[in-house]
Amino acid sequence: MARRCDITGKGVLVGNNVSHANNKTKRRYLPNLQVVTLLSDVLGQPVRLRVSANGLRSIEHNGGLDEYLLSTRTAKLPEDAQRLKRRIAKAKAAAAA
Repeated sequence: MARRCDITGKGVLVGNNVSHANNKTKRRYLPNLQVVTLLSDVLGQPVRLRVSANGLRSIEHNGGLDEYLLSTRTAKLPEDAQRLKRRIAKAKAAAAA
């Protein structure tokens, strides 16, 4: 399983540990990923996602999973989030009709 956020697409970054003697060794900066279950109001069911803490804050700030996905441009979302956005948009259109 890749260390990548399902919502924001944040992944692992690479850098260097730099010692006092200026020796450099490779290191990895891992994202703060949490497995969370978020309720989709439109779908009426819980959705299980692997989300970074920053992504979770963005979802809460925008008023929930549905509102965040529908207000974010599709090009900025990872493939899994794009699929979920299409499902939500289709369910919302069906509920409106």
